[in-house]
Amino acid sequence: MAEVRASDEIAGVYVVDPVVHGDDRGTFVETWRREWIPGCREMVQANRAQRLAGSLVGLHYHRFQADYWTVVAGRIRVVLHDLRSGSPTDGATSLLDLGGEGPARHRGLYIPRGVAHGFAALTDATVAYLVDGTYDPDDELGVVWDDPTVGADWGLDGPPVLSARDAANPRRADLSEALVPAFDRGDD
Repeated sequence: MAEVRASDEIAGVYVVDPVVHGDDRGTFVETWRREWIPGCREMVQANRAQRLAGSLVGLHYHRFQADYWTVVAGRIRVVLHDLRSGSPTDGATSLLDLGGEGPARHRGLYIPRGVAHGFAALTDATVAYLVDGTYDPDDELGVVWDDPTVGADWGLDGPPVLSARDAANPRRADLSEALVPAFDRGDD
């Protein structure tokens, strides 16, 4: 059975270290079970992102959607920042590397709604992720990647390659109160 642990930094975030089965043919890894995450809704959509080394995605957040990430190839640095008003960890930032070699190779990450999330591709990388809501452009929100309030160390050697959207995201202090999600005790 997978080892599932709650984050010490951000309420409702879970890190999953699955059991890796291997033999002469290779490996098999069970990457997701709904029962691993307390109170998790059904995941209804699967996505995959391929990014070149030096690319940065985020910070994005959703008021109505949670994510579950795994890295299929390569290595990424994940940055999480709790935006939820009333959260016991409001304002906390957490960093975690996924993929690569060692224990993080097959690790999964559950990100509850209202937690801003992004990643830097430390190598060319492929990220597979599940979401508990279908794509809704009105629920695609963001905070600028270099917001000093977040204080993220993205682990990149040079300037990141960003989308125009991510470069134009507002600072946390400039978010409309109507767009800041409230903490839900079910996320804890």
